[in-house]
Amino acid sequence: MAGSGSEVRVPRGWAGERIVLRFASVTHGAKAFVDSTLVAEHQGGYTPFEADITDHVTAGSTFRLTVAVNNELIQATIPPGSVAEDASGRRTQTYMHDFYNYAGIHRSIALYTTPAVHVEDATVVAGFDGDGTTGTVDYAVLVAGEGADIHPVRVRVLDDSGTEVGTAEGISGTVAIPDVVRWQPGKGYLYRLVVEVLAHDADPGTGAEAGGPAVVDSYTQTFGVRTVEVRGTDFLINGEPFYFTGFGMHEDHGTIGKGHSGAHMVNDFSLLEWIGANSFRTSHYPYSEEVMDYADRHGIVVIDETPAVGLNADFAGFFGTGAKKTYGPDFVNGETAAAHRQVVEELIARDKNHPSVVIWSIANEPQSSEEGARGYFEPLAALARELDPTRPVGFVNVMFDGPDKDTITDLFDVIMLNRYYGWYVNTGDLVAAEAALEAELRAWDAKLGKPIIMTEYGADTLAGFHSLYDQPWSEEYQADLLDMFHRVFDRVDAMAGEHVWNFADFATSNGIMRVDGNKKGAFTRDRRPKAAAFALRRRWTQNKTTSQA
Repeated sequence: MAGSGSEVRVPRGWAGERIVLRFASVTHGAKAFVDSTLVAEHQGGYTPFEADITDHVTAGSTFRLTVAVNNELIQATIPPGSVAEDASGRRTQTYMHDFYNYAGIHRSIALYTTPAVHVEDATVVAGFDGDGTTGTVDYAVLVAGEGADIHPVRVRVLDDSGTEVGTAEGISGTVAIPDVVRWQPGKGYLYRLVVEVLAHDADPGTGAEAGGPAVVDSYTQTFGVRTVEVRGTDFLINGEPFYFTGFGMHEDHGTIGKGHSGAHMVNDFSLLEWIGANSFRTSHYPYSEEVMDYADRHGIVVIDETPAVGLNADFAGFFGTGAKKTYGPDFVNGETAAAHRQVVEELIARDKNHPSVVIWSIANEPQSSEEGARGYFEPLAALARELDPTRPVGFVNVMFDGPDKDTITDLFDVIMLNRYYGWYVNTGDLVAAEAALEAELRAWDAKLGKPIIMTEYGADTLAGFHSLYDQPWSEEYQADLLDMFHRVFDRVDAMAGEHVWNFADFATSNGIMRVDGNKKGAFTRDRRPKAAAFALRRRWTQNKTTSQA
């Protein structure tokens, strides 16, 4: 565990306000101290947490903020891992996921204020009526603070120009938006829900022209009006079939690791636009809130994933951790399930109002054929639906557990598959790989009849290595492998999307299976295109059947 501290000044104008310390994320465990007082403790590296520090600081004075950070992964964490200690006292961290276990405060820290009575949370569920011209905005507001229940609440809906287009009163209700403009892929139109907590004796119906009631607190939540639905093998956004094109991505750059940078983010989104991608998956953890906001504003569709990766003992040999049973006291047990429940709850709580998010992915490549898998995942799928009944719920199926072995995919709304025909199996033999891939996709369709999204497919590729032959690691082989997958996708009607693994090369743990990281990117780690990037651009910008205008 490591710690760091700095002096923080509280503005003198904050006297009488409620003062809050907020961390966007700390990987993986954190304890925050104001001077010598522990004010916050959180486990989980990718979701925010905060503390009310009003009683511990003074407006106009400074305090010392110290954060102790622990990046250890054990069976009781998500993602899981293990820490071993040898006879000399040397401790070794192992984990079963194929990306580097960065640690630290890699997103922003904020110090902010609210009134004593304040808006604690707002939930927005938006859609439209039968003819599609009038929007419906169901909202629910949580007001906190002593005496909060005696304060009237008013909500106003503003369009993107700031014009008021609807109002309502109370902590929950519905607002109608006439002539609604839909949020849709490629066109991220956003409205604003302005929640106002009024003085306890105010008349919420009094308008600004009469002086208006006193506002105790105001909170603004952006939202988009759109619907998501699974119907047969179609994935529908606003009632129209949508086909995912894009990538699994990582928050990983050579200069900043997992640290968030606005400049790096804009560059990555510019490359997504250049290549014709309409979507991505936050593999394998929630991305920064700035990324989600950007996706909302630019109409980029997101599959939002928890950090539940590595729940699979079949990977033990690959990562050198020793074989074990997945579901049992020594690996994925009750403590793991409790941590998994927490990350599902925190992900949905954070991202529920983002119109860009269309699927909750609650795990990546868990063991889904072993006894115990169904008992473990059935309650988690039910939890996700209870927390948000408006979005499809899925998980990403591993290649070992095809339709003949898998025991849990029927619990979910979509079929999401990671498949490496032509790479980890049928290596270098694209003819055999093509036949095997098509046979499996048709078997899934026959078994479940749900939309199929290929959430990972690709090949490690050394930039600058070329070959006249089907030689793995060459740029030509990567492009040919992707073309093979695309031919199969175009023949299988149940396909609803394609996400290449990966957007860019990324760092992994050290080991003989990876040389300077994972090289499956269409771009290098410093974002230079490989030949595959140009092949994908041709497909995604010229083949209009694979994207929604």
